[in-house]
Amino acid sequence: FAAAGLDFDKEKQRAARPDFRPVPLKAVADFEVTNVLRRVESRNVVGELKGADPVRREDWIVYTAHWDHLGKSASDDPTADVINNGAVDNATGVSAILDIAEKMAAGPKPKRSVTFLAVTLEESGLLGSAYFGENPLIPLKDIVGGINIDALQPSGPSKDVIVIGFGASQMEDMLKAVLTEKGRVISPDAHPENGYFYRSDHISLSKKGVPMLYADRGEDLVTGGREAGEAFGKDYTDNRYHSPADEFSDSWNMDGITEDVNVD
Repeated sequence: FAAAGLDFDKEKQRAARPDFRPVPLKAVADFEVTNVLRRVESRNVVGELKGADPVRREDWIVYTAHWDHLGKSASDDPTADVINNGAVDNATGVSAILDIAEKMAAGPKPKRSVTFLAVTLEESGLLGSAYFGENPLIPLKDIVGGINIDALQPSGPSKDVIVIGFGASQMEDMLKAVLTEKGRVISPDAHPENGYFYRSDHISLSKKGVPMLYADRGEDLVTGGREAGEAFGKDYTDNRYHSPADEFSDSWNMDGITEDVNVD
């Protein structure tokens, strides 16, 4: 920006205004990019539960969560822990859909049929869910709705549930009704500019016309309020996200996760 005679901070402020128009960046830069390709084979893991209603069992609900993570990190220290466990992102989501599947299978079974889809290679570009979207095991027209669960923070009970991509589906109305009964509310994603709606597996089905709900842990905590919830999320993003530090701890407060899974 300086080479183009522009002040970066001032241009950033201008870009935040509704009347912003692009500014030509009259500067030249030379750079080189080296790509390294690695071919892997992986699998989606799918479970199905046929609905109890002879008519409505032809309609399907799908639950998605990604089971993959990033393998190992590079380190010059041979004694360092380099395994990216992905405990929050996304062992919590896989655990959630397994728990939901177990409860539904125990009965009473839902009227509609349900597919539980643990997809692979989300971290490599949503490849597992994209494959399912292109090669569905059931016709996409028969999927009446789906719920995606990705990275549930062990931050304790919250007064709200955050909907990523708020306004994208009427399934939010159903969620709102359930939450109202429990004295809770929906909060829209506070940072849509981060593009989270386009960075998780639901989008592979959503863009095919399947109504999908991506619900996330709320930040307005029962203990500590919104300030505590935002601080918890920031600490995770800054210090554990996509790193070996994303691992299970006995200090986790699972009450909020349990509360949200029961809503789903």
